[in-house]
Amino acid sequence: MKTSTDPVFTLIQQEKKRQEETLALIPSENYTSPEVMKAVGSVLMNKYAEGQAKKRYYQGNTIIDEVELLCKSRALQVFGLREDEWGVNVQTLSGSPANLAVYAALLEPGDKIFSMYLPDGGHLSHGWQMPGKKVTLVSKIWDIEFYHVSKETRVFDYDQIEQQALKFKPKLIVSGGTAYPREIDHKRMGAIAKKVGAYYLADVAHEAGLIAGGANTSPFPYADVVSMTTHKTLRGPRGAMVFARKPIDEAIDKAVFPGLQGGPHEHTIGGIAVALGEALRPSFKNYARQVVVNAQLLAAKLKSAGYDVVSGGTDKHLILVDLRSAGLSGWVAAWALEYAGIVVNRNTVPYETASPFFPSGLRLGTPAITTRGMKEKEMQYIADWIIKILTYAKKWQLPEDIERRKEFTRAFRKEIVTDRFLHDVRKNVVALCKRFPIYRKS
Repeated sequence: MKTSTDPVFTLIQQEKKRQEETLALIPSENYTSPEVMKAVGSVLMNKYAEGQAKKRYYQGNTIIDEVELLCKSRALQVFGLREDEWGVNVQTLSGSPANLAVYAALLEPGDKIFSMYLPDGGHLSHGWQMPGKKVTLVSKIWDIEFYHVSKETRVFDYDQIEQQALKFKPKLIVSGGTAYPREIDHKRMGAIAKKVGAYYLADVAHEAGLIAGGANTSPFPYADVVSMTTHKTLRGPRGAMVFARKPIDEAIDKAVFPGLQGGPHEHTIGGIAVALGEALRPSFKNYARQVVVNAQLLAAKLKSAGYDVVSGGTDKHLILVDLRSAGLSGWVAAWALEYAGIVVNRNTVPYETASPFFPSGLRLGTPAITTRGMKEKEMQYIADWIIKILTYAKKWQLPEDIERRKEFTRAFRKEIVTDRFLHDVRKNVVALCKRFPIYRKS
């Protein structure tokens, strides 16, 4: 076959090499299987399929219907749900549109939403707004109030959440976020929602695979609606699903189409179906449990080295580290780690005092490296490298003067490219990555 000369494919090969030679420790990232990629890159992307399966507005969808129905059936099976009690929509394009569909289905404009505060670990799609500034579309349409983690423990005080809910009287309570390292008490949140006469939406975008694998508690016995993305811990393509109790599921379907979008991406749905089939295998349970074991080991190592691990540890796949007590910027730390081959993301921390672009924390996760087959022994190496880099990076102090930061960041980015210490760590990282290839040759 003739090799394409389009520079896009050169860039793809470069990205492939980058992924193979670095440790992906961003909690929201993972690797799909070759089979998932085959489905996503298949002829399914050629077909337009507005409407629900068996109720299309286009011809030629007999086989497409079967693909989508198989995906829905597997989705219910993975989470142990009965078809007569739950429905699932697999057409939403990603997590934020999935949540928007829930709001559109269950609420009227101006209704109240009660959700997790973004700097405490919440998500933009849950109605993020700042004082005097409605940042998101959700905040412009609905009345938003946030609940917070405790200043002392940096975990939720459910009694406080209940008291706040009783006063606010929301129509919808939302749980879930991107940087909260502890399990949500879904039973308690569901009870609070019932007490105030609200729907309970559990957004488990991050934990979906852990729930499917039995490593985290299921929200389904307590929630009215459960939303999730299909990548992250579920190891599928970038898409989303919305589960809803009957008959709420009918309103969700109508909110997705024709409410928010036209034709679904059937090639993505095919990939989700393949990923769900993989999640039904016994090996997936082992994977989910190992993700948590790896994350807990990494958190313990960082804590023992004196770093401020938010909430003292983790119950799932992600760790949040507050670097303020270490005298280190999250921005500096993230870039230093990347040049050593360890990819994390800088992140705000509870009761943040720095700007979102130069936050005080780091967010780390173990889904991707666990997919590569890394376990406790490898986590020891990775933890040691991270600790050494963080200690080393303290020599680069981000100026408090905003005017000086532009000059500092430019000089810093140039310096770390040739830094010998980071280069030496990177050699060790590459060697480890070669022992655990993302895609093994058959």
